[in-house]
Amino acid sequence: MYARLIVALTLLGSAPALFGSAPAWAAEPSGCDKFKWPIDKERAALTAQDRLKIASGADLAIPATAILDLKTPAEAKLPTSPERKPKDGTFAGFARFQKAPKAGTYTVSLSSAAWVDVVQDGEILKPMEFSGATDCAGIRKTMKYDLAAGPFVIQVSGVTENTISLAVLPSE
Repeated sequence: MYARLIVALTLLGSAPALFGSAPAWAAEPSGCDKFKWPIDKERAALTAQDRLKIASGADLAIPATAILDLKTPAEAKLPTSPERKPKDGTFAGFARFQKAPKAGTYTVSLSSAAWVDVVQDGEILKPMEFSGATDCAGIRKTMKYDLAAGPFVIQVSGVTENTISLAVLPSE
């Protein structure tokens, strides 16, 4: 019994050396070259000097690049409850789009980490593709959505700052 305990403790003590000190799935990709597709156009839009500065709830048209003013989740009054509950101390907001110019794939990109809900016809749409990386100035995540030619809303929540840059562009 005592020998088994010593063997078990020895194996537990050597586990970090054998498997590394942190799980591999914990590390997020780092650097602009780690996105799954080229992000030059989206990154340029998110860092452009002529981005609109808009209040939460404002109307935008595609192509859109804006700095969205955010509020506490209670003050933001998101039109649809977000799929993920925002953490305390974070910010939220939304932008309305009267319509996508035509049905198709559109890219939604953000400057910093946030939960995104794209809502069309009362339904939260799932992204067709998602990519993100840390340590890439100006862009943190980008997603591709299949939109119908109709009105939709983009909601962001869980943002640590009170503004976020948003770009909505036709996908190539």
